[in-house]
Amino acid sequence: MGYYDDHMPQPDDQKPIQKGKKRSGLYGFVGAILGALIVVFSIPMLANSGVLPYEVTPKNVSSTDNSESVTSDADVEAVETLSLETTSEVIEAVDRVSDAVVGVVNMQQSAGLFGTEDNESEGTGSGVVYKVEGDYAFIVTNQHVIDGAIDIDVTLGDGSRVPAELVGEDQLTDLAVLTIDSEGIETVAEFGDSESLQSGEPAIAIGNPLTFEGTVTLGIISAVERSLPVDLTGNGQPDWNSEVLQTDAAINPGNSGGALLNIQGDVIGINSMKIAQSAVEGIGFAIPTAVAIPVIEDLEQYGEVQRPQMGIALRSLQEIPSFHWQDTLGLPEDVKGGVYVEAVEANTPAAEAGLVEGDVITALGDTDITDSHDLRSFLYKDVSIGDTITVTFYRDGEQQTVELTLDKQVF
Repeated sequence: MGYYDDHMPQPDDQKPIQKGKKRSGLYGFVGAILGALIVVFSIPMLANSGVLPYEVTPKNVSSTDNSESVTSDADVEAVETLSLETTSEVIEAVDRVSDAVVGVVNMQQSAGLFGTEDNESEGTGSGVVYKVEGDYAFIVTNQHVIDGAIDIDVTLGDGSRVPAELVGEDQLTDLAVLTIDSEGIETVAEFGDSESLQSGEPAIAIGNPLTFEGTVTLGIISAVERSLPVDLTGNGQPDWNSEVLQTDAAINPGNSGGALLNIQGDVIGINSMKIAQSAVEGIGFAIPTAVAIPVIEDLEQYGEVQRPQMGIALRSLQEIPSFHWQDTLGLPEDVKGGVYVEAVEANTPAAEAGLVEGDVITALGDTDITDSHDLRSFLYKDVSIGDTITVTFYRDGEQQTVELTLDKQVF
């Protein structure tokens, strides 16, 4: 049997006191809850209003997140400032050179009305005014831009069109020099040092792609030493390797002969070739000034580039069916390459040395010659006009050598 306090009698003077204590405890508890709620909800409002000297960070967001946000804003501002500075440098570089970049129009003959022959525009490209001397302004462009031209016109920055004269051209490096009247020419481009370039440097291309005059594109130097095989004879075999700069600055038809600039506005290359495949983007090429300047100087002085010559017409041995190597030419089986002499020009070093049609050259000096590219590379890079070299060749299956003194040639 249990005992319960409610069933026990209590003095009358104690009952009200018990009731009061219960009510006071309840009121105190409710007041504490309300006070806590007020504090919880009011502190964030006061903090966000700037009344309190500190900030309240919401749950799941650390104080480091907030500081990172501030740092990120600073970084964005720094990037924007850097972008503005770079943009300003590009604009200054373009302003410095743009008027020196001109259009070049190749005029060729075509059949006109009533059987007459008219000159009409066959193609357009670009050029760079690099020097003014007396009454003449000198322009460098690509050889393929003016190839086969009857007349050549130059379009200036103000839209005027003037006739040009061809000073000289060089198919091997794809360069040509023109002159126009210097009257009205106020801007001349300056050549920079292409050998000091590094991959990743800014590159600016200026030209007239698709006849859009004065087009500017921006990119970087993608590579400073690219070697591209070039077929000059159209036989599908490389005759030469062009040393070029690679850039992702957009270069399109009409850009050929235009300027590739560094961020200082110096011409570091002459835009020349672009890989024209639908699957390839952002690969353009320019002839570096280290290659272009000596060629330009020769074209100005001689109207041609003077290089050592032997005086032969040649074919790579690989172009001849292999069964002729032993059966017709009598070559030993260990001969894997060489240059076949198709003809020998009279009064040339080859003729004076005794070379004849049908000889197969396999070495010049200590350098093995496996094809026509090897032979040209040796002549144009390793020796000079007037040098005497030893030519190793096979005639009727027998290996022979002769001494040959190089003379000058026009490629």
